[in-house]
Amino acid sequence: MSTARDRLTDGLYGLGWAGVRKLPEPAAAALGRRVADTTWKRRGKGVTRLESNLARVVPDASTAYLRRLSHAGMRSYMRYWMESFRLPSWSERRINEGVEIEGLHHLTDGLASDRGVVLALPHMANWDLAGAWAVTALKTPFTTVVERLKPESLYDRFVAYREGLGMEVLPHAGGSAFGTLARRLRAGGFVCLVADRDLSAGGIEVKFFGETARMPGGPAMLAQQTNALLLPVTLWYDETPVMKGRVHPPVEVPDIEGRRERVAAMTQTVADVFASGITEHPEDWHMLQRLWVADLEPSSGAETGARGKGEG
Repeated sequence: MSTARDRLTDGLYGLGWAGVRKLPEPAAAALGRRVADTTWKRRGKGVTRLESNLARVVPDASTAYLRRLSHAGMRSYMRYWMESFRLPSWSERRINEGVEIEGLHHLTDGLASDRGVVLALPHMANWDLAGAWAVTALKTPFTTVVERLKPESLYDRFVAYREGLGMEVLPHAGGSAFGTLARRLRAGGFVCLVADRDLSAGGIEVKFFGETARMPGGPAMLAQQTNALLLPVTLWYDETPVMKGRVHPPVEVPDIEGRRERVAAMTQTVADVFASGITEHPEDWHMLQRLWVADLEPSSGAETGARGKGEG
């Protein structure tokens, strides 16, 4: 990415955080829909990739249905951005009232046990809002990781944004993040990781909607090594301003030989839970990148282009 483009990218995100957060909520929502509609009509790479991914989720869908689904998906994606740009200005009450979680006892019981908890989430709805809700409603800070974005100034913006929401943020690149996460969990801490796309090309192969994809083994490995609970979470939007979510039952460490085999089995279970949530709410799965192994460039492995979400 050129220096000029770096500056433009950083400036646009800076404008979003500085400008959108000042808009009244209805105006921000309307702006998000307009941007989504314009982007969808242009049918750039992100939109066509989203449709390609959704075709795996709903394999019997007609072309017309996939177009409608990708349109809804882009509106959901832009709702994420409008909310995220405004989140730093939301009151605790607004954050708490903006989320409803099913199966919350799995999380609260886990936190009370002092075993440590790893939450694994897909790119659904607004995981930043879910994190802010955990900090404010549960009064429980947590640790996460962020993709090392380009330009560096954009990465710094995302770190500052998430730290401002009460999260401890570690860089994804480098080998020190895993050790820090493990220490937090052994102390009974709380870790949240976005875990439906491998960023290293060295992830665990899973069957996902009938085809092979790679997902990060970190959540399962952390749970296995630290005795922490591994809890998958799925999120979605509906017609209300309140985001919905579900904490699923713990993924147990299987009684099989081999550390790698145990991690693979647990990661497959997480993938299956993600698939069930995505099947129920495909329009809220914001996967605008290549995911399945069959789609990856042979020479480059996993697609790691920055998409501005600073994912874990």
